[in-house]
Amino acid sequence: MRTIRLGAGAGYSGDRIDPAVDLVRRGALDYLIFECLAERTIALAQLERRRDPESGFDPLLVRRMEAILPEAARRATRIITNMGAASPRKAAERVAEVARDLGLSGLKIAAVDGDDVLETVLGGDWPVLEHEARVADYRARIISANAYLGVGGILSALAQGADVIITGRVADAALYLAPMIHEFGWALGDWDRLAQGTLVGHLLECAGQISGGYFADPGVKDVPGLDRLGFPLAEVSADGTAVITKLPETGGQISLATCKEQLLYEVHDPESYLQPDLVADFSSVEMEELGPDRIRISGARGKAATGLLKVSIGYEDSWLGEGQMSYGGVSAVGRARLAQEIIRQRLAQHGAGIQELKTDLIGLDALGARPNPTEPPEVRLRVIGRTATEAEARLICEEVEALYTNGPAGGGGARKSVTHLIGVISTLIPEARVVPAVTMLESL
Repeated sequence: MRTIRLGAGAGYSGDRIDPAVDLVRRGALDYLIFECLAERTIALAQLERRRDPESGFDPLLVRRMEAILPEAARRATRIITNMGAASPRKAAERVAEVARDLGLSGLKIAAVDGDDVLETVLGGDWPVLEHEARVADYRARIISANAYLGVGGILSALAQGADVIITGRVADAALYLAPMIHEFGWALGDWDRLAQGTLVGHLLECAGQISGGYFADPGVKDVPGLDRLGFPLAEVSADGTAVITKLPETGGQISLATCKEQLLYEVHDPESYLQPDLVADFSSVEMEELGPDRIRISGARGKAATGLLKVSIGYEDSWLGEGQMSYGGVSAVGRARLAQEIIRQRLAQHGAGIQELKTDLIGLDALGARPNPTEPPEVRLRVIGRTATEAEARLICEEVEALYTNGPAGGGGARKSVTHLIGVISTLIPEARVVPAVTMLESL
């Protein structure tokens, strides 16, 4: 039975590049997929695009393409990625420039748009999924609204012969499902095969996680070679069954345990995993160990999609002010506790409109656990507060830094930062309100 090979090039925007290069060189891949778009990532990308219309795509796009394109072109490995973020077309143009600079002419690059549904969301009365509210309550602060697209745009680009496909928001598993549909000619109503393809995509979408990167726990779940963790690939058959594996001589492991953990990752209901193209049922999935780092998967079932698409809505939330100071030597904890109290009193005297304030001593209680009675030789104070304005956030930082000469003895190593917080809410809109569009470019 014919098989195709799909590799996972990234599991998030900041992921390592060298495992993907290794995959494209030694993996005999038909496709290499980069999943790089989290909920807040696209809202931040929209803000970046507002500042610079030429930007708005993944910051590592150019570096990844410079590393990958020569080998991918030589080996006819097609690339699919959501690194387009808020600007798939600008990203495609940059990839065309990279290809030209590398001397790769004739490369077909597709941009898939249509996920930006800001006007639709602003023009309707939509409920917020996370709590009792309406999207209209956030209207003045909304930055972005992007629907999770399915396979449609990618399939169109593949049919047009694209070598590189760059999307914005597309369901993670759909990035992998689309090439399976394209290669095997699966019908869009063949729910069980689509579910099996979705299972493959779900297992690969976080790249190194299934190779042991999100599994390792020394002494409990030991994983060898994490410093040279290999990213996974799948050998997929036309009936949708697949073998999850990785390249030889890479670190990590692919086992029944790592696959089972990844199967449950971010799946709220294994019997009803909602996707744009179908509803997958993972409750009857079977896994079989064929040998070292080789797990055969089968048994996913599916049914028709709901006809609704999830939309991630980014909005301007608040500001975060953070200041830190270290105390060392005898009575370090006591002096740090005094500094905590000083900060709280100073902020109260200012009457700052702080919505939330947290102070902790890193190395002592920063993760919530109470310490044993033995006092550490040093401790670091962290003060962090959420505010409505940037000025109030800066006030927190200034008060912490002022402890140098106004607080307990021996403070040092002050650090401060102010962050504009982006919130994310979700809603559902009818699929009919979303129309994917494909733009083809060719490197010259």
